Amino acid sequence: MKVLLAGATGAVGRPLLRALTAAGHQGIAVIRTPENRRMVNDLGAAAVVANVMDRDGLLHAVDGLSADVVIHQATALRNAGRTIRLDDPTIALRHTGSAHLLEAAAVLGAGRFATQSLITGYGYRDHGRTVLTEDDRFGELAGNAADPVVESTVAAEEQAFAASGIEGVALRYGMFYGPNAFSDKFAGLMRKRLPVMPWGETGFTCFVHVDDAASAAIAAMERGRPGQAYNIVDDEPATWRQFVAAVAATHGTPHPVSVPAWLFRRMVPYLGCLMIDTSMRVSRAKATRELGWNLLMPNLQVGLAGGVDERAR
Repeated sequence: MKVLLAGATGAVGRPLLRALTAAGHQGIAVIRTPENRRMVNDLGAAAVVANVMDRDGLLHAVDGLSADVVIHQATALRNAGRTIRLDDPTIALRHTGSAHLLEAAAVLGAGRFATQSLITGYGYRDHGRTVLTEDDRFGELAGNAADPVVESTVAAEEQAFAASGIEGVALRYGMFYGPNAFSDKFAGLMRKRLPVMPWGETGFTCFVHVDDAASAAIAAMERGRPGQAYNIVDDEPATWRQFVAAVAATHGTPHPVSVPAWLFRRMVPYLGCLMIDTSMRVSRAKATRELGWNLLMPNLQVGLAGGVDERAR
């Protein structure tokens, strides 16, 4: 299949382009700067220069091209601030960027659209020991600094599901780690002794290695049911304190300084919602059952060390 990929130079986009080529698909990467063309070509894909947020420019760039699938993996997390505002660039990519990419899908003649979503859409609160599935309520607002993330995540899904003539599928990812993802960024900050952590225990969440995130996107575009969302997480939920310990052990960095919870919330309000207020355990059973998706990296320790779960081979 021909696949147009937005977010092709990001942490998930790079392994996804590589995986598309390995699976026999033809990737077409949307890149903002021509300088990334060589990298895209080296990963086995063609490139089209356009900005997802520039509707007219994007539609002009894809005019005359064709594709079977459009995959939306575009984010701007490298530009994220300590608070999440309504004009945050990643929020805009989920709202407006999704609309533009769906229009591009129509121009390309694509019949399927797979969009990046997040497990945090289940709500930034303590879900206890309940293991969340796709049948649980999605889009719960807590009235805190994280509400814009939930709203934009829901908006991205709803646009994909409601698009006329297009089969929409959503991938509800856990927290990304691996090359060029949050774990690498956090390790770099720890080397500079810049990040801080709240005192005491942090909430549980679910993680996913970027290589597994990429393979899930291919499974969803090939076998996902239209109008369905799939949880894409590994097998072992972990606390943020366990995540930091695993990153420090793998990268040989010092641990971050701990500060009182009230100060942590003031310094980084969104991370306070994510690391302190939120605790969730999420099931990947539906993705395994319907997509035939299995993990290469079953947990943080294996994934950060670059190991491979032999059971998934």
